[in-house]
Amino acid sequence: MVELKSPAEIARMRVAGRFVADVLAELRDRARVGVNLLDLEAHVRERIRARGAQSCYWDYAPSFGRGPFRNTVCLSVNDAVLHGLPFDYALRDGDVLTMDLAVGVEGWVADAATTVVVGSAAEEDVRLVRATEEALAAAITVAVPGNRIGDISAAIAEVARAYGYPVNTEFGGHGLGRTMHEEPHVPNDGRPGRGYRLRPGLTIAIEPWFARTTDRIVTDPDGWTIRSADGSRTAHSEHTIAITPDGPQVLTAA
Repeated sequence: MVELKSPAEIARMRVAGRFVADVLAELRDRARVGVNLLDLEAHVRERIRARGAQSCYWDYAPSFGRGPFRNTVCLSVNDAVLHGLPFDYALRDGDVLTMDLAVGVEGWVADAATTVVVGSAAEEDVRLVRATEEALAAAITVAVPGNRIGDISAAIAEVARAYGYPVNTEFGGHGLGRTMHEEPHVPNDGRPGRGYRLRPGLTIAIEPWFARTTDRIVTDPDGWTIRSADGSRTAHSEHTIAITPDGPQVLTAA
C-alpha cells in the first residue's frame, strides 16, 4: 500500500531531511586521507544521540542482509556501493567513498546518499560520480504529478546510457515516510509512462547508483556490503523527495 502524506507530514519529513543533509555534509568534510571509517561511524552515532533522533539502520534486518545491522551509516569504498559496513580502514588517496544515511526524527524518516573522491581524484572517478548526480537531477525533474514511476526510472537510465554505464535494477529507490522502506519500488531503469502514477503527497527516495563496467553485483561475506561483480568502481547519489502540486520538493537538500 502506498501512503500519501499531508503537507504537514511532509514538513515533518523535511526536518529529518535537513538533519540527514547536515550530517552528510559533515561527513563529506571529514572524509580525508588517513581518516578511519570507524571514526566517521562514531561521528554519526554522536550526532544522532545528541539530536535525539533514531537510526534507521541500527538493528535493521531485511531479507537481503545478514541482520541485524549494527551501525548508523553505510560506508562503501571503491567497488563497494551499497550497504557497506564501517570497518577498521583508513581512507587512502584516491578512494571513492559512498556515504548513505537514513534517520528518523520524531517519527518521520529521510534518506540520502553522496559519493566523494578522497584526496587526488582520477578523472574517470569524477565522471562516475557526476553521472549519478546528473541522473538524480534528471529523475527529480520528471517527478511531477501525472507522471509515473517509469518516467523516473527511464530518466535515470537515459543518463547512464549517455555515459556508457550499465544499470542494475535489483536495488533502487523506494517509498518512505514513517519507516525507511515503503511502497513503491523505484527501479533505476524502466519504461516511460509505466508503473505507479505520481500523486501529490507521495514521498520517495530516488537513488541512482552505477558501476563503471558491470550491472552485476556480489555480496561480501559480512552479508551486507554489495560490490560490483568485476571490481570496477562505483558511485551512488540519493535524495528524499516529495511530489507536490507545485513540483518535486527535495527534502534532503543541504
